Formats: sequence, structure tokens, C-alpha cells
Amino acid sequence: MRVAAVFMETAHLNIYYYERAGEAASIGVVMIELGKTQCLNIVKVTDFGVYLGTEEDKVLLPKKQVPDDVEVGDALTVFVYRDSSDRLIATTNKPKIQLGELKRLKVSQITGIGAFLDWGLEKDLLMPYKEQTTHVSEGSEYLVALYIDKSGRLAATMRINKYLEKSETLVKDSAVTGTIIGITPDYRAYVAVEDKYDAFIPMSEVFEPLSVGEVIHGRVSRVREDGKLVISLKQKAYIQMDEDSVQIYDAIVKKGGSLGFTDKADPEIIKKHFNMSKNAFKRAVGRLLKEGKIEITQDSIVLKK
Repeated sequence: MRVAAVFMETAHLNIYYYERAGEAASIGVVMIELGKTQCLNIVKVTDFGVYLGTEEDKVLLPKKQVPDDVEVGDALTVFVYRDSSDRLIATTNKPKIQLGELKRLKVSQITGIGAFLDWGLEKDLLMPYKEQTTHVSEGSEYLVALYIDKSGRLAATMRINKYLEKSETLVKDSAVTGTIIGITPDYRAYVAVEDKYDAFIPMSEVFEPLSVGEVIHGRVSRVREDGKLVISLKQKAYIQMDEDSVQIYDAIVKKGGSLGFTDKADPEIIKKHFNMSKNAFKRAVGRLLKEGKIEITQDSIVLKK
């Protein structure tokens, strides 16, 4: 595509007036955006690559990534980032994350300045220590956002609350998958549902240790007025009771027909053995009693003979 372009610079944007074969000019706005995939026109061809953008505001696409038989005026879709010398550079490779997005990226290396993440480009992405909300490990994946730091470089952060959205489609009892993004001292766990919606798990719903970066499966127990989702790791009571009843019955069988404690046991004992609350335990035991599968003695729950 051969295009004659006359440009003028206004508010740091290059405004183009295109003319083709005498047709009326069409007006477009072009701005090179760091951290985003964009369509840019070739303005110069060299032995070491092509320059994209405008004569005043251009970025290099290295020769090894330039398609065959291109010429000035042709449009290419590229991602713009900074190379190892902090120069703006274009690539036709597609990164795993764009500016402002949330994605799960794997830690490829940990150094003195932070963790480096594999984001699909030659130069790994830095996540500085101050942007980490927990100790990270090589080979593990974490949910991060891509942002531009104060020095104008692209970087990753685990501090992603401001990037989370309010869901307009999820309702009470919707099944969801989410990533743990933070845990408070009182053990409320903050979650990015579907890796983009703002949510949390109340302390009363946490029956086993959780860790930042862990993927959980649950359901929406409530949608607050502010749009934040409240997540339960338990299914609806009547469904969960079936699963809990099976778990308790199997445990009694494995113990030779006697559990060793009753539904009056301390909540911590119940949690230790079954990872469920005392109320859930009592509901499940009640179901087994109703079905005639067990009996409760003074100090144990036993199989009914």
C-alpha cells in the first residue's frame, strides 16, 4: 500500500492526512503506545530493519522480524516495548500480556532486583520486589498486571486491586474459579475471580491454608451492593452434605467401624480430621443417622450393625 502522508503534530499526536490516487483525504490519529499491540505504517526501510510510525515519532522493527517484500506505506501489527538498552523497539511476536491487563505469568529467574517473568518475548519482564505481595518461587505462576514504572519502563506488579472489575453477570450460586491475590492477618482471602473480578473469601469459609497465587474453585455466596463478590469454597448445603456424609462414613469404615468422637467434639478436632465446620459435620452426621447407617454412642460414632 503506497500512501503519501502530510502530517502535523498536535498534543504529541501525529495527525495524518492520507491521499490515494486523487481520492479525498481520510483523517487518522497515530500514536506509538508502549506496552500495546498496534498497527503502524512503515516510514523508512534500512539494512537493519524498518521504522514504523512517522518521521518525527518512529520505532524500529529489527530486520529478522520484517516480512518479505514490504515497502514504505505498508502497515504492520507490532507490539512496542523496550530492549535491553532501554530503547523503544517493535516486535511482531505476541506477548502474553498487554498494558493494563491481568495475566498469570511464570517466574523464570529471581535476582537481586526482583523476579523476572516469562511473557513470551526475548527479554523477560521484571517484577520488582516492592511490587511482590508474597515470596515468589522460580517456576511458579502468579497473577500480575503490566504497568509503566516511573522511569518509563514496562514492569509487572502483584498489587492488582485497582485493575479488578465488578462483575455484571455473575450471580448468587454461580460456580467460579479464582486466584488468591492476598491474605489478611484475620485470614480473609482476597480473590480475582476468573482472574479479573473483585472478590473475597470470608474467614468463616477458610478451613485449610491458602497461599497467594493458588487457584481455587467455589461459588458466589453473595453479591455485595458495591459489586464485590463473596465467595464460598463449599457447595450449596444440600450438595455439600452428600459429600461430607460420604467422607465421614468412609472415615468410620477405615477406622474399623468407630470414629472415636461424636458430633459434640471440639470444632478444632472436627476441622483437623475433616476440614469442615462443626455445623457442616453435624448436618452430615444427621443425614447418616436418618439413613440408618450409623449410631451415636456416648463417646463415638459407629457403624450401625
